[in-house]
Amino acid sequence: MRHSSVRGEGATARTTEEISDGGADASATVPPPRGGSRAARRAAGRRPGRRGRRRVLRWVASVLSLLILGTAAAGYLYYRHLNGSIQTDELNLGETKLGGSKPNAFGQTPLNILLIGSDARDDEANQSLGGGRDTFGGPPLADVQMLLHLSADRSNMSVVSMPRDTMLMMPKCTEPGGKVHPASKGLVQTNESLQRGGPGCTVAAWQELTKIPIDHFMMIDFKGVVSMADAIGGVPVCVEENVHSRNREGKGSGLKLPKGTSVIQGETALQWLRTRYGFEDGTDIGRTHAQHQYMTSMAREFRKNAKLTNPVKLNSLAQAAIQAMVVDNGLNKIDKLYDLSMELKKVPPGRITMTTMPWVYSDKPGLDGRVEPMAGEAEAVFRMVREDIALDGKGSGTPADGASPSPGASASAAAPSTAPSTAPAAAPAKIAVSVRNATGGKNGTEARVKNRANDVAALLVGKGFTKATAENQTGAEDTTVIRFATDAQAADAGALATALGLPAASVQKSEDVPGITLFVGKDWRTGNAPTPPPPAPTVAPTSAHALNGDNEGACMPIQPGFTW
Repeated sequence: MRHSSVRGEGATARTTEEISDGGADASATVPPPRGGSRAARRAAGRRPGRRGRRRVLRWVASVLSLLILGTAAAGYLYYRHLNGSIQTDELNLGETKLGGSKPNAFGQTPLNILLIGSDARDDEANQSLGGGRDTFGGPPLADVQMLLHLSADRSNMSVVSMPRDTMLMMPKCTEPGGKVHPASKGLVQTNESLQRGGPGCTVAAWQELTKIPIDHFMMIDFKGVVSMADAIGGVPVCVEENVHSRNREGKGSGLKLPKGTSVIQGETALQWLRTRYGFEDGTDIGRTHAQHQYMTSMAREFRKNAKLTNPVKLNSLAQAAIQAMVVDNGLNKIDKLYDLSMELKKVPPGRITMTTMPWVYSDKPGLDGRVEPMAGEAEAVFRMVREDIALDGKGSGTPADGASPSPGASASAAAPSTAPSTAPAAAPAKIAVSVRNATGGKNGTEARVKNRANDVAALLVGKGFTKATAENQTGAEDTTVIRFATDAQAADAGALATALGLPAASVQKSEDVPGITLFVGKDWRTGNAPTPPPPAPTVAPTSAHALNGDNEGACMPIQPGFTW
């Protein structure tokens, strides 16, 4: 197996399930101090990344590619000949399928796109950019993961980054050839998902955690990235003090900028986007915030200057981006990518909100310096995305021209390729439902309520679902969910959810059930209906560190000891 994403100099191959302490990448390898504060030990020890010059424009290339395609407008039609260069992979290798994003009352459908930055060293170009010779040819890591949510009415865009050292339970993933990667028995670092069958497992891990249906993914490696940074012509960034990302051991990106605003491109842009030492507290969180500043500034530059209007230059850039990109099968044609880019282009920079998943340092043994989703606030962000609520708190716009679009208005090439069946539901008396007691919750902090499956099955019979039966098999769910096995059962599962007053997100397709199965969760320990959730938040919590696309005053704080 390839080295873990958490390693030190000379570390042996291992997975994060086996790790008891943190390592570091070669550009910033500092052993954790034995003394000092807990925060200092964490800052020194949390280095779960690759070595060498590899904090390149991975996720930046994803968004940049989309911006390039959108800027091309009609000229992009010339790139149809690139169809044969598009690389594709399976969208979701996990067992849980959420059925794609649901239309709103106007028939408009939101889009959720997972942007993945791979550190693959699988050819000469990627190796020269990525360094880390000992990792050449090994399995890649999903070192950058960002969920891009485009609202149903196209009035706003929300982006949620997940720190690469986030610890999660990995779902079971099955490769198209049949190879099975079992669900993890313990916490695994999120960037290892890519090694469990490819980007489809990264998608599965996100859906398992967030319950957000992922419609598409775009995975980018190193190739073609620097040339795209040069083509922009420069992006303004700001630092609060003079900064030099280099410590006494020679570790760091080498970025050197004076206090205030500088216009960066090429190699300097690459240094900015991979800088950890020198920004904020010297951790990946600070690097994420710097990447957000760069991306929002770049989006404004595209709007202001429309720099990429030269068809020859645009053609070469688009070709480089496509050759470095892997997408799901739903984006396997140039016209589909073009349609998607035009949808993204509708959102003005002032309605783009960049955020980081709220997180806390893990307090579990052996995971010092790693992070976990912050209870409550991470779920608040996920819920806002699920319910298509703008993270900037400004709400949504109205359909264009004040008209209600037809239900098929958003059914373009960019629409979800996993839409549920539209067949009508059967009568309740003809719908077979199995009921499982899952009232203990996922963490098992409470005992399951005795006979709860029998009680709920009897309730369903009273509602006309006369084929409802209780199972001896149990489950563990915080919220009540309905899972079904085949597309033909989707409408019947939806009818059951409606009868119980459950939200659409509670209905999931799964290979782990034989038919329609109701898992009675911790939210339904008593009574005739689950406890309703609290009102959805209307703005992202402060812990998400939101950055608005129109914020030209963003400026990076500098880590003590990295000024000149």
